[in-house]
Amino acid sequence: TLGYLLADGIELTTLENPWLDNERRISCIPEGKYKVIPHTSPKFGPCFWVQDVPGRSAILFHAGNYHADTLGCVLVGLEYDDLNKDGYADLVGSRKALKEMLTSLKEPFELVVSSL
Repeated sequence: TLGYLLADGIELTTLENPWLDNERRISCIPEGKYKVIPHTSPKFGPCFWVQDVPGRSAILFHAGNYHADTLGCVLVGLEYDDLNKDGYADLVGSRKALKEMLTSLKEPFELVVSSL
């Protein structure tokens, strides 16, 4: 699932898995409003943690380029490109995008997930 994150003057691209009935580790986040807090993950380091997603836990915004990197989380980037030439959009500039998020969004914020 390709998306966009718009917040406090930043605009980033996002990548999640498709909707798969909110299945843990393989589905995107259901539509709704969620609190997101800064977090330090043992695996990903500084990132953001999406709170109170029904039936789910440990959903993070973190760096990653490919669909295989999501595991039910949200990846952030600067733009899309098919980096590995598999026919699917990947994220470019993911670490830079996460750094921009960490610099700009120091306080908890509300995430609104909706389809267009």
